[in-house]
Amino acid sequence: MKGKTIITKAAMVCCLIWASLVLAGDNDWPQWRGPNRDGISKETGILKTWPETGPPVVWRTEIGSGFSGMAVAGGRLVTMFGERGEEFVICYDAATGNELWRFKSDAAFPSEFGDGPRATPAIAGDRIFTLGANGLLFALSLSDGKVIWQHNLREEYSAAIPQHGISTSPILEGDLILVNAGGANNQAFIAFNKKDGKLAWASHFDNPDYAAPIAITVNGVRQIIFFTGSSLVSVSPKDGQIYWKYPFPPQAFNAATPVFVPENKIFISSGAEKGAALLEIIVADNQPAVKPIWESKVMRNDFSSSVLVGDHIYGFDRAILKCVNVLTQEEKWAQRGYQNGTLIFADGHLVVLGERGKLGLIEANPNEFREVAAAQVLRGRCWTVPALADGKLFVRNQKELLCLDLSGK
Repeated sequence: MKGKTIITKAAMVCCLIWASLVLAGDNDWPQWRGPNRDGISKETGILKTWPETGPPVVWRTEIGSGFSGMAVAGGRLVTMFGERGEEFVICYDAATGNELWRFKSDAAFPSEFGDGPRATPAIAGDRIFTLGANGLLFALSLSDGKVIWQHNLREEYSAAIPQHGISTSPILEGDLILVNAGGANNQAFIAFNKKDGKLAWASHFDNPDYAAPIAITVNGVRQIIFFTGSSLVSVSPKDGQIYWKYPFPPQAFNAATPVFVPENKIFISSGAEKGAALLEIIVADNQPAVKPIWESKVMRNDFSSSVLVGDHIYGFDRAILKCVNVLTQEEKWAQRGYQNGTLIFADGHLVVLGERGKLGLIEANPNEFREVAAAQVLRGRCWTVPALADGKLFVRNQKELLCLDLSGK
């Protein structure tokens, strides 16, 4: 299916003055879970005292359904949504909320939990990479939304579409863009050249699931970590070679992003009663291997990914926000009140968006739960993780996108 780009007047004016290359700044949020795909922001000085209504609203705008996250770089915000049976990529001016362009990428994915796309775009320079719920991968121009290249993963690589739609977000690694496609004939993991879209390599066979991959380096060996429908898998980004596999079949599904625990460990978690595991990566003769340290039901991430601060994991064990010592699996505290929410970390605090739109600022303190500020900022189902860029917090539900000022200025 060919996409259609709709360019607004604002976009036409902007294109005349916009530079051809956008470089991600230190305070940008250019992909899934931020600069390092770990939910960690380097911003400091965020607003810690809120009025009853919450942080100041900079702008708000209506948006369609879906759970796609927000990618923010170079003063632009890109996300995806579904509306009237169609799937769109949309670009806003991050400072004002003005729509710059939208691109019709596919038919919207229908779901009992909410129609529309699930994956978060990735911004690299003057390009945006998007993956739709039905398996259409696009490289678009960030300036105007025009198609540079595209692939239909289902038609070209026999990609399997999970029950709730493709939700994994693509990852950029050097000159490549990698996806967990779950394709047949050793095409589970696929790498394309991000410049021209040509196939670089494909490898492995496994059913896909919903988790997004991460990139890590252990003892000088670069690895892409994929969390599939049955295993955690380490892959060489150069050629797709499988370094190691750790079986971890879920009782429901694997949706939460793995968390790297420096210098050589990795934390994973799944919902239902499966629980979590901490693994150690050992590299000998430039060949990585893995062994378990512990497995436990102390943290069961249904879909919301945890964050690591020091030696402690903060995340949602089903509908309970918890702090767990990642090395010992000791539960430090547990607190209800946010249902099955999402969270990121900034300036010594957890920024938590509850499933029903409650926004909270919580000290990242393993000794006690301390809610510094809280406010109801949205209504309805809020399953999209917040994004923080240049002091602005972006949150959404299935009807509205909101920009809040957390800069404290």
